[in-house]
Amino acid sequence: MLTKKQSMSKTPRFVLTSLIFTLTLLLSISLSAQDAGGGEAAADGIPTDDAVVSAGESLFKANCTQCHAIHEKVIGPALKDVHERREKSWLLSWIKNSQKMIQSGDETAVSLWEEYNKTAMPAYPFSDEEITSILSYVKVESAKEPAAEVAATDGGGDGTTAQAGNQVASGYLTAVLVVLIVVLVLILVVLGLIVSVLTKYLKDQKAELDEEDQEVVSQRFDLQKLIMSDFFIGAVVFIFVAVLLKTAIDGAFSIGVQQGYQPTQPIAFSHQIHAGQYEIDCNYCHTGVRKSKAANIPSANICMNCHTAIKTESPEIAKIYKAIDYDPSTGEYGDNTQPIEWVRIHNLPDLAYFNHSQHVKVGGLECQTCHGPIEEMDVVYQYSTLTMGWCINCHRETNVNTKDNEYYSKLVELHNEHSKEPMKVEDIGGLECSKCHY
Repeated sequence: MLTKKQSMSKTPRFVLTSLIFTLTLLLSISLSAQDAGGGEAAADGIPTDDAVVSAGESLFKANCTQCHAIHEKVIGPALKDVHERREKSWLLSWIKNSQKMIQSGDETAVSLWEEYNKTAMPAYPFSDEEITSILSYVKVESAKEPAAEVAATDGGGDGTTAQAGNQVASGYLTAVLVVLIVVLVLILVVLGLIVSVLTKYLKDQKAELDEEDQEVVSQRFDLQKLIMSDFFIGAVVFIFVAVLLKTAIDGAFSIGVQQGYQPTQPIAFSHQIHAGQYEIDCNYCHTGVRKSKAANIPSANICMNCHTAIKTESPEIAKIYKAIDYDPSTGEYGDNTQPIEWVRIHNLPDLAYFNHSQHVKVGGLECQTCHGPIEEMDVVYQYSTLTMGWCINCHRETNVNTKDNEYYSKLVELHNEHSKEPMKVEDIGGLECSKCHY
């Protein structure tokens, strides 16, 4: 028979063993789910890991979008589920050298060549791993709905693009919270069982316990006493004050920050269609981005370069016609013109100076550096915070673009004498207050 001290000494060991068992069970379930999810990728030899898909996306957009889309036919066929329609080995050979396969008499290759007006597909010197990553991207995108069906191209700016990203992030957060709650409940259940077993055991050994220990074993939980205790009241006050201060601090730091701002525009314009699907250069519409402080809002006459003939029946295009007093039936312009009241999305305070040409032309930055994946946005929203800290971090991390720029040649020479690291923007005064404040 165990004494009281012996039984109490085994309690921590029993608690630790129970917790390890619970966590091991949860980990086993998680690993089993991951193994089940990866079975499809192992079956067809095309993985769906995030890193592989991301690499494939970069290769696809850089080399394939001129002729192919996932869900629709362009110059070449739509690639939706191509991994199911063709063997992987055939796809590897076709992408590396399609003409060689056609000349070899491969029936599928010859059929495709003739179906698409004998248009030759360029040979790409990709490795098998690179082509596999492209197929991984196509496989993942094939499972998604076409963008044209999801996005309301003629609708107003209702925030669906930003909300979709927020919903995904919110889903992950909810899943994490659910798992944590389940783990906590299991731990509490295990601890409750331990307490119950120990209490029962000690009650059976009541004769061997002194009066003080018997009082402890026999006592009952008093909720009112707990609530009125100094510890409980102090804990509640501390948590309340901490939450209040955290909320106030977060609110103070968010003043003037409009990340995610997505207003409704007077005319629905889709960057996903214009810059993404049709790959129209941003500089074609935003004419000041390379030569001016401001990128400028495109004028209606730029829209009319295309829309005198394209989608003339669209209700949104009709709004442009009305603004410039254009009659599409006669092709004539009137005198009753009105400005299109576009809503500005990206705003910097008046005390901050920013020059687009300095960053885009001289610095060589892409639009996506600050504006995010603009070519994927059906409705534009503010992607970055555009705060001072965000700008300073960029100046600390960005290399100075000195290619074909003699202005920096002497600075680069002096910098290289004292440092082996590339010259950053901060090395040429990028952190000086007067650079941005005047």
